[in-house]
Amino acid sequence: MMLRKLAATLVALVLTVPQALVRAQAPVVASGSRVLVLPFENPARDPKLYWLAEGAAVLLTDELMARGLPAIRRDERLEAFGRLQVPPIATLSRATVIRLGEVVGAGEVVIGSLSLAGDTLEVHARRIDIDSGRLEADRIEKGSLAELFSIFELLAPRVSPAAANVVAPLRQHPAPIAFESYIKGLIAENAAAQISYLQAAIKTAPSFDQAQLALWSVYSEQGSHGSALEIALQVPESSGGRREAQFLAALSEIRLARYDSAFSRLMTLRTESPSGAVLNNLGVVQLRRSGTPETGRATSYFAEALKAVPDDPEHAFNLGYAYWMEGDPQAAIYWLREAVKLNPADGEAHAVLAAALQGSGAPTEATRERELARQLSSEYAQWETRPGSAAESVPRGLERLTLHADRPRSDSIDLALLEREQREQREVAAFHLDRGRRFFEQNEDRDAIAELRRSLYLSPYQADAHLLLGRIYLREGRIAEAINALTISVWSQEGPEARIALAEVHLAAADLSAARREIDRALVLAPDSAEAKALVQRLNARQAQLPK
Repeated sequence: MMLRKLAATLVALVLTVPQALVRAQAPVVASGSRVLVLPFENPARDPKLYWLAEGAAVLLTDELMARGLPAIRRDERLEAFGRLQVPPIATLSRATVIRLGEVVGAGEVVIGSLSLAGDTLEVHARRIDIDSGRLEADRIEKGSLAELFSIFELLAPRVSPAAANVVAPLRQHPAPIAFESYIKGLIAENAAAQISYLQAAIKTAPSFDQAQLALWSVYSEQGSHGSALEIALQVPESSGGRREAQFLAALSEIRLARYDSAFSRLMTLRTESPSGAVLNNLGVVQLRRSGTPETGRATSYFAEALKAVPDDPEHAFNLGYAYWMEGDPQAAIYWLREAVKLNPADGEAHAVLAAALQGSGAPTEATRERELARQLSSEYAQWETRPGSAAESVPRGLERLTLHADRPRSDSIDLALLEREQREQREVAAFHLDRGRRFFEQNEDRDAIAELRRSLYLSPYQADAHLLLGRIYLREGRIAEAINALTISVWSQEGPEARIALAEVHLAAADLSAARREIDRALVLAPDSAEAKALVQRLNARQAQLPK
């Protein structure tokens, strides 16, 4: 948790540094055609239009997506704003808008404003190209409120060049009054108001699946999973939102512990299209109801999910956790290490990895992982104090559900933000590692240790940082600490330097057999190493001095 907060702070700082500095950094993801549409401004603060500020962003995003453009969905946008600590209704400067677009991996951002004169709505929209920072000419459309959908159908191809060459398919829109209720439901400040507005939208337009899915979300957030299931099942087979609704219905069934029904529903979706989300949630069902060879092991489904979306840390965690629950610690270690590589701030993954390492006879590595878990997760301390914790080192119920049916991980804002956060962490970690190395070379060990620990807090698996710590501890005579640091270095990334250093430590401790073991391994890794060969001679000389 602390590391995630630090990362979020670092990302937030990006929004305030000079634009030239931001542009000098490597891009988070390849700049592409993803479009971020921000809520439109209501300069006159017309109370009749308060809901349409958000409504305009939703409408324009929908129109761009209908033309095949990978526009950023509202829920992704809100997630990004939350992670970046940007108020969702704030009026942002042009520079901040550009930086927001860069952070979330957008190729272009659309901003706009609204005004109402009598019954005539006037909509202004402007596109900002992220690569060049250029603000395009103002595009204006007018019409009555009853022509709301037509206004944005006309505006979309004028705002985005990529949309201009695509003819949108014919779509059936709800009545404007139903859309207004829907948007008011999305932005209402409490659950009761959200439910009231969304129910009104559905009553006016019973086939309005967006409102039904939004109502599912509100019920789910309130823990009313029975009501959520009921509303999801009301989305008809013919609806464009039917697959999402069936996926959400299965989520509700999982939360209601109706595992057989959820499994059947997800298997149907898998037959239609075996997405990573569907496969992951099948694994969750099997883990919770103890899957059989006939219905498939949880690990099988999680492995399929990870194959479908290889860069998803949640899938990697689930696979490692499932292997641990199935009693295979070696497989658990492998996949949990992958999970923490993909997301080093995952405290739970570090904690389960610690248990697997401890069970596999690697206490030094396990101790390191437990330390990381305590730093990153406030939940971990509670694990150790709960009844029966000694008998069961890892609690049940840690498996993670995927909450959206078919959102490609590669297009996810969450991934862009995670990559950004990790890049910021790596940059700061590298800074502290470099300082630590300089202090080490100047024999300023106290300062070197402080810098190296800061670096390892941000990036725990830096073999070089652990190697330097081990060498410092060795020259200070702190043998046990040196062995621990060098063991972690080898575990993070095996190399001859760490093996040689470990041999040096064991030689200093007069543990000649351990020193021999380490130097033999170093020579396997680097047969021509002069340092290793010199150490062999020293080791042979020490052994020759031993009494026969």
